[in-house]
Amino acid sequence: MSTYAAIFANREFRNLWIGSALGNAASTMTSLTLAIMVDATTGSALLAAMIMFGPSLAQVLGVSTLMSAADTARPRRVLTLLAGLSTVAICAQAALDLSPGLRLLLALAVAYGLSIGSGVRWGLLGEVVGEDQFILGRSAMNLSVGAMQIAGFGIAGLLLQAISPSAVLWLATGFSALTVPVLRFGLRNRAPRRVARTGLGETWRGNRRLLGQARTRPLLLALSIPNGLMVGCEALFVPYAGPRAGWLLAAGAAGMMTGDLVAGRFLTRTGRRLAGRWLRFLLAVPFLGFAFDLPIAVLAVLVAVGSSGYSASLSQQEVLVDLTPSDLRGQVLGLESALRMTAFGVFAILAGALADLTSAAPAITAFAAASLLASAVLTRPLARVMTPNAWIGSPHGSSTAPEGVQAVRPAGDPGGRRPAGERG
Repeated sequence: MSTYAAIFANREFRNLWIGSALGNAASTMTSLTLAIMVDATTGSALLAAMIMFGPSLAQVLGVSTLMSAADTARPRRVLTLLAGLSTVAICAQAALDLSPGLRLLLALAVAYGLSIGSGVRWGLLGEVVGEDQFILGRSAMNLSVGAMQIAGFGIAGLLLQAISPSAVLWLATGFSALTVPVLRFGLRNRAPRRVARTGLGETWRGNRRLLGQARTRPLLLALSIPNGLMVGCEALFVPYAGPRAGWLLAAGAAGMMTGDLVAGRFLTRTGRRLAGRWLRFLLAVPFLGFAFDLPIAVLAVLVAVGSSGYSASLSQQEVLVDLTPSDLRGQVLGLESALRMTAFGVFAILAGALADLTSAAPAITAFAAASLLASAVLTRPLARVMTPNAWIGSPHGSSTAPEGVQAVRPAGDPGGRRPAGERG
Protein backbone atom coordinates (compact mmCIF):
# COMPACT_ATOMS: atom_id res chain seq x y z
CA MET A 1 0.00 0.00 0.00
CA SER A 2 1.43 3.39 -0.98
CA THR A 3 1.79 6.21 1.53
CA TYR A 4 1.21 9.95 1.62
CA ALA A 5 4.97 10.42 2.03
CA ALA A 6 5.50 8.65 -1.29
CA ILE A 7 3.15 10.84 -3.30
CA PHE A 8 4.28 14.06 -1.59
CA ALA A 9 7.81 13.22 -2.67
CA ASN A 10 6.52 13.98 -6.17
CA ARG A 11 7.25 17.69 -6.73
CA GLU A 12 4.50 18.15 -9.30
CA PHE A 13 1.90 16.60 -6.99
CA ARG A 14 3.03 18.90 -4.16
CA ASN A 15 2.45 21.96 -6.32
CA LEU A 16 -0.92 20.70 -7.52
CA TRP A 17 -1.88 20.09 -3.87
CA ILE A 18 -0.67 23.53 -2.74
CA GLY A 19 -2.51 25.25 -5.60
CA SER A 20 -5.71 23.41 -4.69
CA ALA A 21 -5.29 24.26 -1.00
CA LEU A 22 -4.78 27.97 -1.63
CA GLY A 23 -7.73 28.10 -4.02
CA ASN A 24 -9.99 26.33 -1.54
CA ALA A 25 -8.94 28.61 1.30
CA ALA A 26 -9.82 31.64 -0.82
CA SER A 27 -13.18 30.29 -2.00
CA THR A 28 -14.16 29.14 1.51
CA MET A 29 -13.45 32.53 3.07
CA THR A 30 -15.27 34.25 0.21
CA SER A 31 -18.41 32.10 0.33
CA LEU A 32 -18.88 32.40 4.09
CA THR A 33 -18.24 36.17 4.04
CA LEU A 34 -20.69 36.76 1.19
CA ALA A 35 -23.35 34.57 2.86
CA ILE A 36 -23.10 36.49 6.12
CA MET A 37 -23.18 39.82 4.26
CA VAL A 38 -26.30 38.84 2.31
CA ASP A 39 -28.00 37.34 5.37
CA ALA A 40 -27.36 40.52 7.36
CA THR A 41 -28.66 42.71 4.51
CA THR A 42 -31.75 40.73 3.51
CA GLY A 43 -32.56 38.37 6.41
CA SER A 44 -33.41 35.69 3.83
CA ALA A 45 -32.22 32.11 4.30
CA LEU A 46 -32.87 31.50 0.61
CA LEU A 47 -30.59 34.32 -0.58
CA ALA A 48 -27.88 33.36 1.92
CA ALA A 49 -27.95 29.78 0.64
CA MET A 50 -27.95 30.97 -2.97
CA ILE A 51 -24.88 33.19 -2.57
CA MET A 52 -23.00 30.38 -0.81
CA PHE A 53 -23.99 27.39 -2.94
CA GLY A 54 -25.95 28.81 -5.88
CA PRO A 55 -22.81 29.26 -8.03
CA SER A 56 -22.61 25.47 -8.11
CA LEU A 57 -25.56 25.59 -10.53
CA ALA A 58 -23.25 27.10 -13.13
CA GLN A 59 -21.48 23.75 -13.19
CA VAL A 60 -24.24 22.23 -15.31
CA LEU A 61 -23.66 24.88 -17.99
CA GLY A 62 -19.95 24.27 -17.91
CA VAL A 63 -20.29 20.51 -18.23
CA SER A 64 -22.64 21.03 -21.20
CA THR A 65 -20.43 23.44 -23.12
CA LEU A 66 -16.81 23.54 -21.95
CA MET A 67 -15.92 20.25 -20.27
CA SER A 68 -14.15 18.74 -23.29
CA ALA A 69 -11.31 21.13 -22.39
CA ALA A 70 -10.53 18.80 -19.49
CA ASP A 71 -8.93 16.41 -22.01
CA THR A 72 -8.33 18.55 -25.12
CA ALA A 73 -6.43 21.52 -23.62
CA ARG A 74 -3.09 21.81 -21.85
CA PRO A 75 -3.90 21.41 -18.14
CA ARG A 76 -1.28 23.84 -16.79
CA ARG A 77 -2.51 26.62 -19.04
CA VAL A 78 -6.16 26.09 -18.11
CA LEU A 79 -5.54 25.87 -14.36
CA THR A 80 -3.39 29.00 -14.37
CA LEU A 81 -5.99 31.01 -16.30
CA LEU A 82 -8.76 29.85 -13.97
CA ALA A 83 -6.71 30.85 -10.91
CA GLY A 84 -6.29 34.32 -12.40
CA LEU A 85 -10.02 34.58 -13.12
CA SER A 86 -10.89 33.61 -9.55
CA THR A 87 -8.48 36.21 -8.17
CA VAL A 88 -10.02 39.00 -10.26
CA ALA A 89 -13.54 37.98 -9.19
CA ILE A 90 -12.76 37.97 -5.45
CA CYS A 91 -10.98 41.30 -5.85
CA ALA A 92 -14.12 42.76 -7.44
CA GLN A 93 -16.27 41.47 -4.56
CA ALA A 94 -13.88 43.15 -2.10
CA ALA A 95 -13.46 46.46 -3.92
CA LEU A 96 -17.00 47.17 -5.14
CA ASP A 97 -20.07 48.02 -3.07
CA LEU A 98 -22.47 45.67 -4.83
CA SER A 99 -26.08 44.79 -4.10
CA PRO A 100 -26.83 41.16 -3.08
CA GLY A 101 -28.24 40.51 -6.56
CA LEU A 102 -25.12 41.76 -8.34
CA ARG A 103 -22.87 39.80 -6.00
CA LEU A 104 -24.80 36.65 -6.88
CA LEU A 105 -24.64 37.36 -10.61
CA LEU A 106 -20.89 37.91 -10.43
CA ALA A 107 -20.44 34.68 -8.49
CA LEU A 108 -22.54 32.76 -11.05
CA ALA A 109 -20.64 34.20 -14.02
CA VAL A 110 -17.26 33.31 -12.56
CA ALA A 111 -18.44 29.84 -11.49
CA TYR A 112 -19.34 29.11 -15.11
CA GLY A 113 -15.77 29.78 -16.16
CA LEU A 114 -14.35 27.81 -13.24
CA SER A 115 -16.59 24.81 -13.94
CA ILE A 116 -13.98 22.98 -16.02
CA GLY A 117 -11.33 23.26 -13.31
CA SER A 118 -12.33 20.07 -11.51
CA GLY A 119 -12.16 17.96 -14.66
CA VAL A 120 -8.76 19.39 -15.58
CA ARG A 121 -7.40 18.90 -12.07
CA TRP A 122 -8.65 15.33 -11.56
CA GLY A 123 -7.58 14.27 -15.03
CA LEU A 124 -4.12 15.74 -14.45
CA LEU A 125 -3.90 14.01 -11.06
CA GLY A 126 -4.07 10.60 -12.73
CA GLU A 127 -1.07 11.49 -14.89
CA VAL A 128 0.91 13.05 -12.06
CA VAL A 129 0.64 10.15 -9.58
CA GLY A 130 -0.32 7.23 -11.84
CA GLU A 131 -3.42 5.05 -11.80
CA ASP A 132 -2.22 2.85 -8.92
CA GLN A 133 -1.95 5.92 -6.64
CA PHE A 134 -4.96 7.84 -7.94
CA ILE A 135 -7.29 7.20 -4.97
CA LEU A 136 -4.54 7.98 -2.46
CA GLY A 137 -3.80 11.16 -4.40
CA ARG A 138 -7.47 12.08 -4.50
CA SER A 139 -7.71 11.42 -0.78
CA ALA A 140 -4.76 13.75 -0.18
CA MET A 141 -6.41 16.41 -2.34
CA ASN A 142 -9.65 15.98 -0.38
CA LEU A 143 -7.66 16.42 2.81
CA SER A 144 -6.48 19.78 1.51
CA VAL A 145 -10.10 20.72 0.89
CA GLY A 146 -11.05 19.72 4.43
CA ALA A 147 -8.07 21.43 6.03
CA MET A 148 -8.60 24.65 4.10
CA GLN A 149 -12.31 24.64 4.86
CA ILE A 150 -11.53 24.30 8.56
CA ALA A 151 -9.01 27.13 8.32
CA GLY A 152 -11.10 29.23 5.94
CA PHE A 153 -14.40 28.94 7.78
CA GLY A 154 -12.76 29.21 11.19
CA ILE A 155 -10.53 32.17 10.36
CA ALA A 156 -13.23 33.98 8.40
CA GLY A 157 -15.73 33.42 11.21
CA LEU A 158 -13.32 34.92 13.75
CA LEU A 159 -12.19 37.79 11.53
CA LEU A 160 -15.75 38.80 10.67
CA GLN A 161 -16.30 39.52 14.34
CA ALA A 162 -13.27 41.83 14.43
CA ILE A 163 -12.86 43.43 10.98
CA SER A 164 -15.05 44.38 8.04
CA PRO A 165 -16.25 41.83 5.46
CA SER A 166 -14.35 43.67 2.71
CA ALA A 167 -11.08 43.21 4.64
CA VAL A 168 -11.73 39.44 4.83
CA LEU A 169 -12.39 39.42 1.08
CA TRP A 170 -9.08 41.21 0.45
CA LEU A 171 -7.33 38.50 2.47
CA ALA A 172 -9.05 35.87 0.34
CA THR A 173 -7.87 37.72 -2.77
CA GLY A 174 -4.29 37.37 -1.55
CA PHE A 175 -4.64 33.61 -1.08
CA SER A 176 -6.10 33.27 -4.56
CA ALA A 177 -3.33 35.36 -6.14
CA LEU A 178 -0.67 33.06 -4.68
CA THR A 179 -2.22 30.16 -6.59
CA VAL A 180 -1.21 31.58 -9.98
CA PRO A 181 2.62 31.30 -9.68
CA VAL A 182 2.37 27.95 -7.86
CA LEU A 183 0.50 26.40 -10.80
CA ARG A 184 2.36 28.25 -13.56
CA PHE A 185 5.84 27.33 -12.37
CA GLY A 186 5.10 24.16 -10.42
CA LEU A 187 3.40 22.03 -13.11
CA ARG A 188 4.79 20.52 -16.28
CA ASN A 189 3.44 21.80 -19.58
CA ARG A 190 1.74 18.52 -20.43
CA ALA A 191 0.04 17.86 -23.75
CA PRO A 192 -3.74 17.22 -23.94
CA ARG A 193 -4.89 13.63 -23.39
CA ARG A 194 -6.64 13.53 -26.75
CA VAL A 195 -6.42 15.53 -29.94
CA ALA A 196 -9.76 17.19 -30.64
CA ARG A 197 -11.19 20.66 -30.91
CA THR A 198 -12.42 22.05 -27.61
CA GLY A 199 -16.04 23.11 -27.93
CA LEU A 200 -19.72 22.35 -27.58
CA GLY A 201 -19.82 19.52 -30.13
CA GLU A 202 -16.86 17.65 -28.65
CA THR A 203 -18.22 18.12 -25.14
CA TRP A 204 -21.60 16.65 -26.05
CA ARG A 205 -20.03 13.72 -27.91
CA GLY A 206 -18.06 12.83 -24.79
CA ASN A 207 -21.03 13.32 -22.47
CA ARG A 208 -23.30 11.09 -24.59
CA ARG A 209 -20.64 8.40 -24.60
CA LEU A 210 -20.26 8.57 -20.83
CA LEU A 211 -23.93 8.83 -19.90
CA GLY A 212 -24.78 6.01 -22.30
CA GLN A 213 -23.05 3.49 -20.02
CA ALA A 214 -25.78 2.01 -17.82
CA ARG A 215 -23.35 0.99 -15.09
CA THR A 216 -22.14 4.55 -14.47
CA ARG A 217 -25.59 6.03 -13.86
CA PRO A 218 -26.08 4.60 -10.32
CA LEU A 219 -22.65 5.95 -9.42
CA LEU A 220 -23.46 9.43 -10.70
CA LEU A 221 -26.79 9.41 -8.84
CA ALA A 222 -25.17 8.18 -5.61
CA LEU A 223 -22.46 10.83 -5.82
CA SER A 224 -24.97 13.62 -6.50
CA ILE A 225 -28.30 13.11 -4.71
CA PRO A 226 -27.54 11.95 -1.14
CA ASN A 227 -24.50 14.24 -0.93
CA GLY A 228 -26.44 17.13 -2.45
CA LEU A 229 -29.23 16.80 0.09
CA MET A 230 -26.66 16.99 2.89
CA VAL A 231 -25.16 20.13 1.38
CA GLY A 232 -28.69 21.53 1.56
CA CYS A 233 -28.40 21.00 5.32
CA GLU A 234 -25.04 22.78 5.41
CA ALA A 235 -26.45 25.69 3.43
CA LEU A 236 -28.70 26.45 6.41
CA PHE A 237 -25.91 26.68 8.99
CA VAL A 238 -25.67 30.47 8.60
CA PRO A 239 -29.45 31.06 9.05
CA TYR A 240 -29.44 28.54 11.93
CA ALA A 241 -26.38 29.74 13.87
CA GLY A 242 -25.43 33.17 12.51
CA PRO A 243 -21.77 34.03 13.17
CA ARG A 244 -21.36 30.68 14.99
CA ALA A 245 -22.01 28.89 11.69
CA GLY A 246 -18.26 28.89 11.10
CA TRP A 247 -17.91 26.32 13.89
CA LEU A 248 -20.46 23.99 12.28
CA LEU A 249 -18.87 24.39 8.84
CA ALA A 250 -15.39 23.80 10.25
CA ALA A 251 -16.62 20.70 12.12
CA GLY A 252 -18.08 19.36 8.88
CA ALA A 253 -14.78 19.92 7.10
CA ALA A 254 -12.90 18.16 9.92
CA GLY A 255 -15.21 15.15 9.70
CA MET A 256 -14.88 14.98 5.93
CA MET A 257 -11.09 15.21 6.20
CA THR A 258 -10.93 12.43 8.78
CA GLY A 259 -13.12 10.13 6.70
CA ASP A 260 -11.02 10.70 3.59
CA LEU A 261 -7.81 10.11 5.55
CA VAL A 262 -8.97 6.73 6.88
CA ALA A 263 -10.61 5.53 3.65
CA GLY A 264 -7.87 6.73 1.33
CA ARG A 265 -4.81 5.75 3.36
CA PHE A 266 -5.73 2.77 5.53
CA LEU A 267 -8.42 0.85 3.61
CA THR A 268 -7.82 -1.40 0.62
CA ARG A 269 -9.99 -1.25 -2.50
CA THR A 270 -12.20 -3.99 -1.10
CA GLY A 271 -12.28 -2.35 2.32
CA ARG A 272 -13.37 0.99 0.85
CA ARG A 273 -16.24 -0.62 -1.03
CA LEU A 274 -17.43 -2.58 1.99
CA ALA A 275 -17.18 0.45 4.29
CA GLY A 276 -18.93 2.63 1.74
CA ARG A 277 -22.15 0.64 2.19
CA TRP A 278 -22.44 1.97 5.74
CA LEU A 279 -20.75 5.33 5.36
CA ARG A 280 -23.53 6.41 2.98
CA PHE A 281 -26.00 6.12 5.87
CA LEU A 282 -23.67 7.56 8.50
CA LEU A 283 -23.60 10.71 6.39
CA ALA A 284 -27.21 11.60 7.18
CA VAL A 285 -28.16 10.07 10.53
CA PRO A 286 -26.32 12.49 12.89
CA PHE A 287 -27.92 15.52 11.21
CA LEU A 288 -31.28 14.35 12.53
CA GLY A 289 -30.06 15.83 15.82
CA PHE A 290 -31.05 19.27 14.51
CA ALA A 291 -34.63 18.25 15.32
CA PHE A 292 -33.76 18.88 18.96
CA ASP A 293 -32.63 22.07 20.68
CA LEU A 294 -29.04 20.97 21.31
CA PRO A 295 -26.04 23.14 22.26
CA ILE A 296 -23.92 24.29 19.34
CA ALA A 297 -20.94 22.23 20.62
CA VAL A 298 -23.01 19.02 20.53
CA LEU A 299 -24.29 19.82 17.05
CA ALA A 300 -20.72 20.45 15.88
CA VAL A 301 -19.74 16.95 17.05
CA LEU A 302 -22.73 15.44 15.25
CA VAL A 303 -21.88 17.34 12.08
CA ALA A 304 -18.27 16.11 12.24
CA VAL A 305 -19.34 12.48 12.69
CA GLY A 306 -21.88 12.68 9.89
CA SER A 307 -19.53 14.43 7.47
CA SER A 308 -17.06 11.55 7.72
CA GLY A 309 -19.64 9.67 5.64
CA TYR A 310 -18.68 11.73 2.59
CA SER A 311 -15.71 9.36 2.27
CA ALA A 312 -18.09 6.80 0.72
CA SER A 313 -17.58 8.85 -2.44
CA LEU A 314 -13.96 7.68 -2.73
CA SER A 315 -14.93 4.08 -3.51
CA GLN A 316 -17.64 5.25 -5.91
CA GLN A 317 -15.17 7.49 -7.74
CA GLU A 318 -12.68 4.62 -7.84
CA VAL A 319 -15.16 2.43 -9.69
CA LEU A 320 -16.07 5.33 -11.97
CA VAL A 321 -12.41 5.63 -12.96
CA ASP A 322 -12.29 1.89 -13.66
CA LEU A 323 -15.26 2.27 -16.00
CA THR A 324 -13.80 5.23 -17.90
CA PRO A 325 -11.89 5.13 -21.20
CA SER A 326 -8.49 6.72 -20.59
CA ASP A 327 -8.91 9.42 -23.26
CA LEU A 328 -12.06 10.66 -21.49
CA ARG A 329 -10.71 10.43 -17.94
CA GLY A 330 -10.68 14.18 -17.33
CA GLN A 331 -14.11 14.72 -18.85
CA VAL A 332 -15.83 11.95 -16.86
CA LEU A 333 -14.32 13.17 -13.60
CA GLY A 334 -15.32 16.70 -14.54
CA LEU A 335 -18.82 15.50 -15.43
CA GLU A 336 -19.16 13.72 -12.09
CA SER A 337 -17.90 16.77 -10.21
CA ALA A 338 -20.15 19.13 -12.16
CA LEU A 339 -23.26 17.00 -11.62
CA ARG A 340 -22.42 16.75 -7.93
CA MET A 341 -21.85 20.51 -7.62
CA THR A 342 -25.06 21.21 -9.54
CA ALA A 343 -26.96 19.00 -7.10
CA PHE A 344 -25.31 20.95 -4.29
CA GLY A 345 -26.64 24.21 -5.69
CA VAL A 346 -30.15 22.91 -6.40
CA PHE A 347 -30.62 21.36 -2.97
CA ALA A 348 -29.08 24.36 -1.21
CA ILE A 349 -31.63 26.64 -2.84
CA LEU A 350 -34.51 24.26 -2.10
CA ALA A 351 -33.37 24.02 1.52
CA GLY A 352 -33.23 27.81 1.76
CA ALA A 353 -36.74 28.09 0.33
CA LEU A 354 -38.06 25.52 2.82
CA ALA A 355 -36.33 27.32 5.71
CA ASP A 356 -37.98 30.60 4.66
CA LEU A 357 -41.36 28.86 4.88
CA THR A 358 -40.60 27.11 8.20
CA SER A 359 -37.25 27.64 9.91
CA ALA A 360 -33.71 26.32 9.59
CA ALA A 361 -33.89 23.45 12.12
CA PRO A 362 -36.88 21.54 10.64
CA ALA A 363 -35.54 22.11 7.12
CA ILE A 364 -32.17 20.59 8.06
CA THR A 365 -33.94 17.61 9.63
CA ALA A 366 -36.13 17.09 6.58
CA PHE A 367 -33.20 17.17 4.15
CA ALA A 368 -31.19 14.75 6.30
CA ALA A 369 -34.13 12.33 6.29
CA ALA A 370 -34.44 12.69 2.51
CA SER A 371 -30.73 11.89 2.08
CA LEU A 372 -31.16 8.78 4.22
CA LEU A 373 -34.10 7.67 2.06
CA ALA A 374 -32.18 8.33 -1.18
CA SER A 375 -29.26 6.20 0.04
CA ALA A 376 -31.67 3.39 0.88
CA VAL A 377 -33.29 3.51 -2.58
CA LEU A 378 -29.87 3.42 -4.30
CA THR A 379 -28.63 0.41 -2.29
CA ARG A 380 -29.64 -2.27 -4.79
CA PRO A 381 -28.46 -0.45 -7.98
CA LEU A 382 -25.11 0.28 -6.31
CA ALA A 383 -24.73 -3.32 -5.18
CA ARG A 384 -24.67 -4.39 -8.84
CA VAL A 385 -21.73 -2.05 -9.51
CA MET A 386 -19.80 -1.87 -6.24
CA THR A 387 -18.67 -5.48 -6.13
CA PRO A 388 -15.62 -6.19 -3.96
CA ASN A 389 -13.63 -7.47 -6.95
CA ALA A 390 -13.05 -4.79 -9.56
CA TRP A 391 -13.48 -6.14 -13.07
CA ILE A 392 -12.44 -3.43 -15.50
CA GLY A 393 -8.90 -2.67 -16.50
CA SER A 394 -7.72 -3.11 -12.91
CA PRO A 395 -4.87 -5.23 -11.63
CA HIS A 396 -7.21 -6.31 -8.83
CA GLY A 397 -9.97 -7.71 -10.92
CA SER A 398 -10.97 -9.42 -14.12
CA SER A 399 -9.61 -8.30 -17.45
CA THR A 400 -12.98 -8.73 -19.04
CA ALA A 401 -15.41 -5.82 -19.04
CA PRO A 402 -19.18 -6.31 -18.93
CA GLU A 403 -20.96 -6.15 -22.23
CA GLY A 404 -21.33 -2.62 -23.58
CA VAL A 405 -18.57 -1.06 -21.46
CA GLN A 406 -15.13 -0.21 -22.77
CA ALA A 407 -12.30 -1.37 -20.53
CA VAL A 408 -9.64 1.05 -19.40
CA ARG A 409 -6.30 0.36 -20.99
CA PRO A 410 -3.35 -0.01 -18.65
CA ALA A 411 -0.92 2.88 -18.49
CA GLY A 412 1.51 2.75 -21.39
CA ASP A 413 -0.74 0.58 -23.59
CA PRO A 414 0.09 1.63 -27.16
CA GLY A 415 -3.56 1.20 -28.07
CA GLY A 416 -4.50 4.16 -25.89
CA ARG A 417 -4.79 7.53 -27.63
CA ARG A 418 -1.96 9.49 -26.04
CA PRO A 419 -0.76 12.55 -27.95
CA ALA A 420 2.84 12.54 -29.03
CA GLY A 421 5.26 15.29 -28.27
CA GLU A 422 4.54 15.74 -24.58
CA ARG A 423 7.16 17.98 -23.10
CA GLY A 424 8.13 19.35 -19.71
